[in-house]
Amino acid sequence: MAGRRVVVFPSSAELGPVLAQLVKSRAEKAIISHGRFTLGLSGGSLVSMLSKELPALPDLDCSKWVVAFCDERLVSFDDPESTYGLYKGQLFSKVNIPDSGILTIDSSLAVNECASLLFLFDLLLLGMGPDGHTCSLFPDHPLLEETKKIVAPISDSPKPPPQRVTMTFPVVNSAHCVAFVSTGGSKAPVLKEVLEGREGPAFPAARVVPTNGELFWLVDDPAAASLTIQVERLGSGAKL
Repeated sequence: MAGRRVVVFPSSAELGPVLAQLVKSRAEKAIISHGRFTLGLSGGSLVSMLSKELPALPDLDCSKWVVAFCDERLVSFDDPESTYGLYKGQLFSKVNIPDSGILTIDSSLAVNECASLLFLFDLLLLGMGPDGHTCSLFPDHPLLEETKKIVAPISDSPKPPPQRVTMTFPVVNSAHCVAFVSTGGSKAPVLKEVLEGREGPAFPAARVVPTNGELFWLVDDPAAASLTIQVERLGSGAKL
């Protein structure tokens, strides 16, 4: 697969600073190129990792960033399931992203009314569930075949809460750069099948193949334990 880099770190502690540096470098590149940096964020362990590592970077200027969410649960922002709420509490207060640069859903609307957006992203940060899903694109779900909508509602998510809004493959695969972060031994079996193939339909995460962009898989040793493909091994001081 052209352009895919699988990078393994001893632990998530070494992965975090390299991820933050990747965000900063792609932001600087985008702002020089077209005056702003468009970033798509996912939830899960990425929230705490980015909230720790991004504010620690020297000379980080987020004033020209535009941030959206790769998927979001249709809950109030003070609900612990709200990805925006988690980032607001842990990250946004520590960096200078303007309020106008944070794109959120209106959780008071019906789920099909929330699904309107978007544009070309400079960087998407994605996670992967133990079932191989990414964003809110789940195995065997009809949204896997969506080709027209770039953001779509889902009202029957197999993982609660059921009502969500998600980016679809057309917008994900048009990004300039996509970086998956996958850590922990529980991810090892599915990571092997995503990166090395499996019998039957490919997992949703395996269908993320940027058309003209970079693709990184940043994983730790426990998650990479079953891999037989060639990987890169880096420490916390490395740059991508």
